[in-house]
Amino acid sequence: MKNQTGFTLIELIMVIVILGILAATALPKFVDLSGEADQAAVNGIAGAISSATSINYAVKKINSASGVAISDAADACAGASNSVLANYPSILQPGMSLVSGTPTASTQYKIAALSGACSAGTTATCTITSKGGKTATAAAACTN
Repeated sequence: MKNQTGFTLIELIMVIVILGILAATALPKFVDLSGEADQAAVNGIAGAISSATSINYAVKKINSASGVAISDAADACAGASNSVLANYPSILQPGMSLVSGTPTASTQYKIAALSGACSAGTTATCTITSKGGKTATAAAACTN
């Protein structure tokens, strides 16, 4: 009689069942990363706008002839996309854009603000929204 070694069918089935259970519990962690990535992108755009307007405020404070004049809340937010960011296009990744209407592509972000005047040194709050509905806020510094 020859002595055989190896795993029994029951042991192999138990290993497959355990691997299936581990895969079923780990899979949901990796499935919904797109929502977190969308939120991170919106936070990045908000950070870029806040940084750009802060730099613009500093430039305007040092030399009033330089920089972009931002005098109302709508200008602080929409103007950040049209003037401040237009002067420094490297702030946004290539292909990304800020729009005033509803974003229709994953590379578009809506920027909105309250209207009204703002004085030098104050900040206006901008709301940035992605196509997926994720939002973030940016603080835009007013220059005059």
